[in-house]
Amino acid sequence: MKPFAIMGAAILGAIAISTAFPAVAQKRAVTTYHYDNQRTGWNQQETMLTPANVGPTSFGVIAQVVLDDQVDAQPLLVPNQPITAGLSPGTYQVVYVATEGNTIYAIRASTGTVLLSRKLGTPVPTPLGCPSASGPNVGINSTPVIDVAAHALYVVAYTLISRNPTYQLFALNLNDLTDIIPAVTVAASHLLSDGTTYNFNATYERQRPGLLLSSGIIYAGFGSFCDTFVGQTRGWLLGWQASTLAPLANNKLTDTLDSANIFGQYFLSSIWMSGFGIAAAPTNGNVFFSTGNSGPATYDGVNNIQESVVKMDSQMAKVLGIFTPSDVITLDAGDGDLSAGGVLVVPAQPGPFPSLAVAAGKAGTMYLLNRASLGGFTPGGPDNVLDEQTIGPCWCGLSYFTGPDGVGRVVSSGGVEGTGGVPSNLAEIGVWQIQTSPTVAFVGEGAAVPVASGQDPGTFTTVSSNGTQAGTAIIWATGRPTTNSPAAIYLYAFAAAPSSGTLPLLFSSQAGAWNNTTANANIVPVVANGHVFVASNKQLTIFGLGGGPFVPPAATAAKPAALNAHAPPHQITGVLERADGPVLTLRTRAGKIAQVNDSDAVRSGQIGVLVQGNAYTVEGTTYDSTGALHAQAVGPAKASPAIWPPDR
Repeated sequence: MKPFAIMGAAILGAIAISTAFPAVAQKRAVTTYHYDNQRTGWNQQETMLTPANVGPTSFGVIAQVVLDDQVDAQPLLVPNQPITAGLSPGTYQVVYVATEGNTIYAIRASTGTVLLSRKLGTPVPTPLGCPSASGPNVGINSTPVIDVAAHALYVVAYTLISRNPTYQLFALNLNDLTDIIPAVTVAASHLLSDGTTYNFNATYERQRPGLLLSSGIIYAGFGSFCDTFVGQTRGWLLGWQASTLAPLANNKLTDTLDSANIFGQYFLSSIWMSGFGIAAAPTNGNVFFSTGNSGPATYDGVNNIQESVVKMDSQMAKVLGIFTPSDVITLDAGDGDLSAGGVLVVPAQPGPFPSLAVAAGKAGTMYLLNRASLGGFTPGGPDNVLDEQTIGPCWCGLSYFTGPDGVGRVVSSGGVEGTGGVPSNLAEIGVWQIQTSPTVAFVGEGAAVPVASGQDPGTFTTVSSNGTQAGTAIIWATGRPTTNSPAAIYLYAFAAAPSSGTLPLLFSSQAGAWNNTTANANIVPVVANGHVFVASNKQLTIFGLGGGPFVPPAATAAKPAALNAHAPPHQITGVLERADGPVLTLRTRAGKIAQVNDSDAVRSGQIGVLVQGNAYTVEGTTYDSTGALHAQAVGPAKASPAIWPPDR
């Protein structure tokens, strides 16, 4: 291991290796979520990092860069990028990082030096009743997208303008982070089934999926904040011309049912996908995404397309195909979002079904779909799919690569089921061959020993290799925090070729922290040109050959004063034991019973589907004479009490 030195200039905000390391052949740009519009997560141009040289004594941390806020977006990378502003103009390999503080950073990849930064406006405070939002701020929540030829970075920022939550779409110059085109405010409208007009309202919409740039169009998906405001939130897919930022004539609203048709005013059908990017087919530009839950028994496949994989034409004029699991009513009733994972558009395969897609969600079923005919909806089942396999509950993202034998493979990363109501805090990385003859199916090839990963089940992976050359493929994964203190996130590397059915572990290290443990760390490791980039809470960690150990950030000198447990606003987290009308009974982490009256939350719409046995966080200001907390908002909490927010 090599020693570390603190870099002197405060503007760098980084810890860096004091000695030089080998120069990197700057080849691979990472311009979009999961490397490409198909969202494969596969960098097949990695010539430096191999299973032979990634290990605890040869690979480690090169730099740790201090940032202003939590990072939910995946970092992007441009080699040989001119920087024309700031203190150090020149040409560099630049990693671009976007934070929830609405700041875009341009960072030198080899040293961690901050070359440029720009704040795009005041972020919006986290909505009431949404502990699983991004933290104290919601700013840039999704992964931007880069057009290298146009020297442009496109990003959606959530900002306060005249005290109103507002989404703005920016086109920034890669050279200096200035506007190429003036930013536009996100706005849209759509007809409901009764002919009335429904308008986009930024207060109730969360822009989480990674942006897509395809055929000159930028696409963005929207969903809910923690499934609160269920009467005001619906899923949207919007698009703009990249050259002008002019909105497309068409957009997609996933739930167009009018209010008279819905008992309880329950809409949603969110497009969220744990941050996974909207996908596009490589030949025709058709767009793919998945949706979450809506009001039970409201699915019709036309006006409401919840719990579904959806295919649309590039102009969003028409839904071209849909797959909805036959248990859609059960999924809706149990908040079993298919949209907890994204849609992987599989590269062309041999055999009778060359165009495939793969999707998974909270229920833990991984579906193999024919993109030419997604499968529709089969009441009572069986589902019209090519195959399905159980991978564990998936708040996760699938990856793909082709092995030396020419066979395509899918990498799954679902959670390991707990026992006795206790979460396992483990995720299992699995490799599945795509069999194309005599039938099309998944064939399990191997799996890693489960890795530590808490919060909601599952995690995210990417794959690096030198083409399909044998002995070069590595599966990279992150692990979410399992406790509040330390709230550590980890980087793992596995050889992609199993040995006796097991993926060999090559490397593991802490890679950052995630202080807001009520919000999932949907962290995608980015591997390119001999480096691995992991963004977390207020930090970017850069790994490479010759690096040293991770250095945890220094503890804060002064901690904030403790909250007064008896002063409002009050907050309780616990497992829902029963619901008797408006009275909810929760069992807290201490094993005590707490009663909650949810009437106010129901009236304001700040409550989602409640499932007995699941955990919820309740916020309110008053207790009644029976000792019940009157809830202003009720939102989902993680399964493990170790990462629940403090009661107060």
